[in-house]
Amino acid sequence: MAKILIIDDERSIRRALREILEFENFEVDEAEDGLEGLEKAKSHGYDIIFCDIKMPKMDGMEVLTELQKEKVESPIIMISGHGNIETAVEAIKKGAFDFIEKPLDLNRILVTIRNANDKQTLVEETKVLKKTVQRFKGSSIIGETPEIVKIKEMIAKVAPSDARVLITGENGTGKELVARSLHDNSSRKDQPFIEVNCAAIPSELIESELFGHEKGAFTSAVKQKKGKFELASGGTLFLDEIGDMSASAQAKVLRALQENTIQRVGGEKNISVTPRIVAATNKNLRKEIEDGNFREDLFHRLSVILIHVPSLNERKTDIPLLADHFLTMVCAEHGIPRKKFTDDALEALKNTNWTGNIRELRNIIERMVILCDKEITGFDVNTFSNPRG
Repeated sequence: MAKILIIDDERSIRRALREILEFENFEVDEAEDGLEGLEKAKSHGYDIIFCDIKMPKMDGMEVLTELQKEKVESPIIMISGHGNIETAVEAIKKGAFDFIEKPLDLNRILVTIRNANDKQTLVEETKVLKKTVQRFKGSSIIGETPEIVKIKEMIAKVAPSDARVLITGENGTGKELVARSLHDNSSRKDQPFIEVNCAAIPSELIESELFGHEKGAFTSAVKQKKGKFELASGGTLFLDEIGDMSASAQAKVLRALQENTIQRVGGEKNISVTPRIVAATNKNLRKEIEDGNFREDLFHRLSVILIHVPSLNERKTDIPLLADHFLTMVCAEHGIPRKKFTDDALEALKNTNWTGNIRELRNIIERMVILCDKEITGFDVNTFSNPRG
């Protein structure tokens, strides 16, 4: 449950509010004046803050202003026995989530807390969405080789359905972009697209990340947390590098796919979830199955549709298109007038061995945009695609 800070100089108010909140199973902390409250709010991660307006040392409006300056994201609910419409409007303008007059009403308090929690959940989801949008801004599947045309055609056919998709290919080939395209062309496009990199999360944390946890489920679980399956419900859950997932997590993912329900770590309640699952891997999962590292039943659950993304070395005729796309994007990102490639530069790019695929191509183009003159030559490509030191 939420962790709440009460800032009020009246002990009776703090005690009454604490009793109400603890009865509802909230974790409560107190501060008896504005200065103490400000320090606690800055140094602890509270989900919600109740703050009185009239207090010694520092009044509530000053506390509110300072918390805004410190970019404390906790919803701040102002309380006062001397309030009026003007005070409430001023508090809201300064960034307060809500304003409650004393004497405090139990139902009003609980409704406000619920609304504040809902707002925080929305803020977290928006952050994820903004990061995703920024990453894919200006991106699309670029290419005209038969392999890429086939992928585009498959996306057009598969996206409208809820069929699970397994995307295979080397690192840096653009598997995530294919997953995003499947989402953007589906009926779920207005719902969340949530990504989990299974290789980047320690095995002991992957279950908490996927399924969430209840407060107290483990030492650092100071509050309840929704997992990615819940956050992506109604949208798309992209399980990147699923070949690196632990055996216990594989078993729980299989259960979630079979029953469309999950249990948070430390919880017993079955929670219904409905994300569309898109998975990706750079491994040969059939070999991983033979070696006992991946469940065959999970593989079959995930691979209703298989999409293989070719390496850049397998689609070198697309390099001029990709290079031009990245050149435009990188110049815009850095605020640099658009540069251009000479013909021998494009030929040199096509002749390069791209072990890092499209990701490596983009990085090298960014390097050349920053370090080269207005015209990027073949000499520049050979120099900067094989840096020494």
